[in-house]
Amino acid sequence: MSATTTATETARPVRSVLDIDGRALSYLDFGGDGRPLLALHGHLSEGASFTALAGVLGPEWRVIAPDQRGHGDSDRATDYTRAGYVADLRALVDHLGLDRFAVLGHSLGAFNAFHLAAELPHRVEALVNLDTAAAIAPTPASPLSFVLSFPYTAATREDLLAALGPMAPMLGGALRPLPEGGWRLPFHPQDTVTSENAVHGDHWEQWLATDCPALLLRGTSSQVLGADHAADMTARRHRTTHTALDADHFLQLRDPEGVHAAVRSFLAGL
Repeated sequence: MSATTTATETARPVRSVLDIDGRALSYLDFGGDGRPLLALHGHLSEGASFTALAGVLGPEWRVIAPDQRGHGDSDRATDYTRAGYVADLRALVDHLGLDRFAVLGHSLGAFNAFHLAAELPHRVEALVNLDTAAAIAPTPASPLSFVLSFPYTAATREDLLAALGPMAPMLGGALRPLPEGGWRLPFHPQDTVTSENAVHGDHWEQWLATDCPALLLRGTSSQVLGADHAADMTARRHRTTHTALDADHFLQLRDPEGVHAAVRSFLAGL
């Protein structure tokens, strides 16, 4: 059994819910006395996607991984802008009493991470960006528009899996039972497209707003972050390290050990 596997097996999070104006924000707290690390997932994902990373980083780091609004066990919202996401995160870190913390994010989560850092520069001590650009050009159709063909709910888990087709292996473990019977996706298809469209645009101001140590981790075959853009992001932002892995945008799925090693090494050097 590898050291990574052993660490992962000891990562036992506690799930809690923060009420924000009557809307539930669910989060996983992997606990311990280590320095806090807020870990933010991307679209089609949830906080539990950081379970293995939490195991690798413990006990030096206490990983806190929310299901961001509209994802996982958190309630849907009417607003999927950066302001809405960041307001949730500010409420969460205030609720937990985190005066200083590091923040890591992938895709949607990375945008939210460096927007949060820009708003709380004196509280964010380090930033990890997993394969996300400082600017995303608008597209005629969302790259995630394929989810609009998925039903949000179904009478049985088997029916929902069948409707997901090739995406069933990726999403099957995250389906949720409904209290009244039936099953649902861990995200609403229309909310997902709305949220993804909202990340398009120029985020350079927020990326450059802080100078805490940062790691920009890129996949060499990324669909989102090209080599030239990553080099520009690294050159223009002080104290930023750029590392490339042989993977596409979904780094944690394609090369989890590479991600774990790079993140752990970066955090150890703070």
